[in-house]
Amino acid sequence: MATAKSKKTVKAKPSTAKTTVKTAVKPVTKTTSVKARVAVAPKSFAITEEKSPFVSYRITKQTVYWAVLSIYILLLSLWILNIQIDTLNIIDKINTL
Repeated sequence: MATAKSKKTVKAKPSTAKTTVKTAVKPVTKTTSVKARVAVAPKSFAITEEKSPFVSYRITKQTVYWAVLSIYILLLSLWILNIQIDTLNIIDKINTL
């Protein structure tokens, strides 16, 4: 019979030269435990007391904003109306000639 050949292990010779190899720094991952949340039953909509009355007669920033905006729109529409009246007067004068 044939005899099995034994494998010889060769040890690598340690190198005598010093080598500096920079290794990449790997970020450390943190493991966090996730707790299972218990499902909470939804609360029904309950009528609560109002913090402020729905209709109030006080001046706020929004009141001033809307007042200024409405005055601007009113003046703009009057200006356009004045321009239209002037152009109609000019057209009438031209037609009467």
